Amino acid sequence: MTPPRPLIVRLRNWVGDVILGVPALRLLQSHGYELQLVGERWAAPLLAGEQWATHARPKRLKERVAQLRRLHVDAAARDPGFDRRENALVLPTSFSSALEMRLAGLKAVGYRQEARSLLLRRSEPLVYGGHALASYWQLACRFLRMDAAPPPVIDLKTRPADQQRADEVLARAQVRPGFVVVCPFAGGLFEDQEKTWPAFPEFALALQRCGRDVVACPGPGEDALITSHYPGVKLLAGVDLGAYGGLLRRSALVVSNDTGPAHLAAAVGAPVLSVLGPTKPEQWAPWGPTVQIVRRWPEWPSVDEVIERVQAHLADGGTAAPAPAPAETRIG
Repeated sequence: MTPPRPLIVRLRNWVGDVILGVPALRLLQSHGYELQLVGERWAAPLLAGEQWATHARPKRLKERVAQLRRLHVDAAARDPGFDRRENALVLPTSFSSALEMRLAGLKAVGYRQEARSLLLRRSEPLVYGGHALASYWQLACRFLRMDAAPPPVIDLKTRPADQQRADEVLARAQVRPGFVVVCPFAGGLFEDQEKTWPAFPEFALALQRCGRDVVACPGPGEDALITSHYPGVKLLAGVDLGAYGGLLRRSALVVSNDTGPAHLAAAVGAPVLSVLGPTKPEQWAPWGPTVQIVRRWPEWPSVDEVIERVQAHLADGGTAAPAPAPAETRIG
């Protein structure tokens, strides 16, 4: 019997980045590696359908290093060759993520950033300008010392239990089939500029006149913003990321800012209309053939412009992917 080949992988800290890293993780798994993932607490429910061991990363440095040491000891006990090879992959670019691996005695591969080469067993260049998914994919390819093209879709798996919970949430809220999901929030800035479409509340009112149920699944602390700024939108509170993927899969369309749920929607195959401002679509747009981008920066798209795109999709029955976008905005 072939012994396991554990590989400890440090995930990134944002939902979208973790989703865009899924193809790279699958590539590593397909080459015989048993993945031990370390990331934020929400990463476990998000990736539960993939059945990878996913460990919640502690907050303090001492605890994070202790966690990695425990994973190191366990992996070495199961794999006699663990300490004789490169045995960890670091997807973040921070100095601390490389330092933690070094302090835990791991031989990690990661990006050549912030003098991390001194801490990593092997450092690889980070090429700017391309899509983030391709960057994570290329890092996995370099770890494996191979070359391959990234897949056209992510196809994130959802556990049957999570899909059932999503369907129960929709049934309790009496959400009709053919519903539209809005994701009006966006954490952080992009190059010091706001990523949230300022006309989203006005758009949500116009969207309800299309005759579809409009729903939102806000993150922690965002419920009040939906009730105060989005009258008529059905609030589905407390939906974790595992069930959220199942819920998005049932939608006729997802309209979103540059935010994690847009990446999740595209990853489970939902039609996505991504309203972008300063965000560069060639680097951060959701990945896949069901994605359309609405963008004309340095201005924001108008409500009428986005509603027109929504109506064009819903007129097709709201079940197929949106019509192909122009070549310069089609992603994946």
